[in-house]
Amino acid sequence: MRILVVDDEKIKRVTLADDLATQGHDVAAASDGEEALRHLESGPFDVVVTDLKMPKLDGIELLRRIKQGPWPDLEVIMMTAYGSIPVAVEAVKLGAFDFLTKPFRNEDIFPLLARIERGRHAPGGAARAEPVIHQEIVGHSAGIGRVKQMAGICARTDANVLLYGETGVGKDLVAQMIHRGSHRHGFPFVKVGCTLFPPQLIESELYGHEKGSFTGAEAERQGRFALAEGGTLYLDDVDDIPVEQQSKLLRAIEEKVYERVGGTRLIEANVRVIASTKRNLLEKISEGTFREDLYYRLDVLRINIPPLRDRLEDVPELVEYLLGRIAKGQPYRIDPEAVELFQRHRWPGNVRELYNTLERALLIGGGQITAEIARREIRNFEPEGERPSGFQAAVNRTERELLEEALRACGGNKTAAAASLGMKPSTFRDKLGKHGL
Repeated sequence: MRILVVDDEKIKRVTLADDLATQGHDVAAASDGEEALRHLESGPFDVVVTDLKMPKLDGIELLRRIKQGPWPDLEVIMMTAYGSIPVAVEAVKLGAFDFLTKPFRNEDIFPLLARIERGRHAPGGAARAEPVIHQEIVGHSAGIGRVKQMAGICARTDANVLLYGETGVGKDLVAQMIHRGSHRHGFPFVKVGCTLFPPQLIESELYGHEKGSFTGAEAERQGRFALAEGGTLYLDDVDDIPVEQQSKLLRAIEEKVYERVGGTRLIEANVRVIASTKRNLLEKISEGTFREDLYYRLDVLRINIPPLRDRLEDVPELVEYLLGRIAKGQPYRIDPEAVELFQRHRWPGNVRELYNTLERALLIGGGQITAEIARREIRNFEPEGERPSGFQAAVNRTERELLEEALRACGGNKTAAAASLGMKPSTFRDKLGKHGL
């Protein structure tokens, strides 16, 4: 392929161009966007690999001129520093093929070029197709709309993804949909529930082990990295991986190599990593229980999945969708008043709680959910001793609204929000926990 490398940093520009040339590509180089446009005007290219921040004409403007000018089918790969990830995401929206986060090894670009090359020889010559993944994300609220948009962007790239969300919001579903919409969809999607394995076994679970490497290792065993080869490795509750074992995970993600437990041979890992957490990883970093460098490797693209209480307008649609799954083709009926009751509930267990409540109500009602059944099921879900009186419920609602408003006004800064309410930061955090914020 004919490739144009654009970077104002001479060492990176020259070394990347040389490495691409050794792979058999016809390579030209430019030091800024204006010089790149002159190259494009003088002859055809297949791919542009450009830095994001450059003098005269930056990477975003160069991308716009390529896509809106005479070269709309020219593939563009962006190079960006971690702090410019939001801009890189915007570049993907504008039509960039993918992006690489600096620092990266020059060989990291080879798989992207291989995808472009395969696309050129595919029927129709399309290097990629827009992923169709949104049909299983139920709801039309603004919050879920942002999740759909980011899931589409994540599916189009090969960058690592970090999913944030409370228990029961559907992090697993979003991870699977990103995989199915990506170019890796024909390869395995392998989930690791990091909280399920004791610290002494998580390493063997991830990387495998050699025969005799520890008591009970009677045969060689492949780990989840090997099982996910070519596909996606989903690390659920990644913060539960012990900090002393996080360096090996960092190496597997950063250098794309690992060793089995008890082994010395380096094994290459061609996997895309999606991780999830329900905790604030920045706080865990400050506590010394999560590595900062691992966090930045995982948090390349982030999707914040809102709790169900923040998108209650989606509840009626979710109720119909979930009842269809639960009934499995059998007839059912739900009273409109029951739907209204479900829509007013706060759902501390999120979509998972809604599913369990509907399943139980459908069984009790023999295929019909009345308002009475819905009211009793919602009431029964609240643990004894935790059902607030009418007065206390009103106090709780007011307190929660004050907390949410303070957080919004301070852009999510907890310390500033606490100060605005005249609270100690520790008291403020305790109240956030009380209300599940």
